[in-house]
Amino acid sequence: MQPKVYFAEQHDIRDSSIDKDALFVLSRLREEGFIAYLVGGGVRDLLMGKEPKDFDISTSARPEQVKRLFRNCILIGRRFRLAHVRFGKQIIEVSTFRSGETEESNLILRDNVWGSPEQDVLRRDFTINGLFYDPSDHKIIDYVGGFKDLTLHLLRTIGTPSARFRQDPVRMIRCLKFRARFGFQIDQEILSALSECRDEILKSSPARLLEEMLRMLESGASEPFFHLLQEFGFLDLLFPALAIAMRREVGSTIFAYLRAADNYVLATKEAPPLDRAVLVSSLLFPLLQDKLEEHIAETGKEATSTAIHELAWQIEEEALSNSFLEFPRKLRAFIGFILESQLRLNPQSGPVVRRARVASHPDFHLALQFLSLRSLVDPSVTEVYNTYKELPKRPSRRRLPKEE
Repeated sequence: MQPKVYFAEQHDIRDSSIDKDALFVLSRLREEGFIAYLVGGGVRDLLMGKEPKDFDISTSARPEQVKRLFRNCILIGRRFRLAHVRFGKQIIEVSTFRSGETEESNLILRDNVWGSPEQDVLRRDFTINGLFYDPSDHKIIDYVGGFKDLTLHLLRTIGTPSARFRQDPVRMIRCLKFRARFGFQIDQEILSALSECRDEILKSSPARLLEEMLRMLESGASEPFFHLLQEFGFLDLLFPALAIAMRREVGSTIFAYLRAADNYVLATKEAPPLDRAVLVSSLLFPLLQDKLEEHIAETGKEATSTAIHELAWQIEEEALSNSFLEFPRKLRAFIGFILESQLRLNPQSGPVVRRARVASHPDFHLALQFLSLRSLVDPSVTEVYNTYKELPKRPSRRRLPKEE
């Protein structure tokens, strides 16, 4: 198959928009006689005028050859062997061109069969992620029509959607992710395959799915993403307690929190990012508020601290333990603390305790960050948030690291 090639005058990618470490890795690989291209989401984002989060490279060099070229390189993964070239906190991910995946392939468990650039593209998920960029002569190499699909704002799989989704069911979630982030139209054949293959999602790795969910909560497009999960029936499979809640009146409050988180991400890019525990808490806190309102309606009394503690951990247990996603214990501990702390910082009724004991907790920064998010949903909380924000800062515990 001959690719279509687009030269500098046909696109807007400039080397000044590409990370200098990625350009160094590309140059070094080419100097040693290997083929090396920028690939995937980085190329897509550059063509869309967005700043890429990652600059990934595909090459003809084997992982061990990449490691020999770069002393700051480590090899990771068994199912999918990769080279990570480290520059301080920056990681340039380098993968070897792969082959071995066809329309007839079953669920992919290992993916370390080396191939050509064309074979590598044909085993990728969507055409918009199947573009190579060669900075040595500023050309885009397109085997699958991804350049045209980008201009049309169209999502198409590389190959038959149903086959591609069965090989790697996480691709269905990634499809909804791109729809939510970019507003692209979904090809009609994909829409049919999403319905046909939906239950295949339960064959996926829970850890991979959790990472996709967490990244979308951080993306600034979590509200449309969760609407799509609900619309296509994936929420019932992956997060049943949340799916039930979102069909009730409290669902509108959950979406209000997602919208507030998205606005925070998009409006305050220079500010510290919202912690992952804070973002997951935004899904569960409305459920706690709902339970506490039921308690007051039934008893005529505000819940005691003990009752709040029990309800907070009960809601977390019901929502997270019964989900298909595997939430780490450390993350769950942070979420439980955030939920329980909110009603101490800002009781449902009665005076606010200006220096509640929770303010001395080593994880108080998480409670305060969530209180900030609450103030975006409920402006009446703003004064309380400002009061606690002025308290002397305590050293915070290390944030939960992202999985690689």
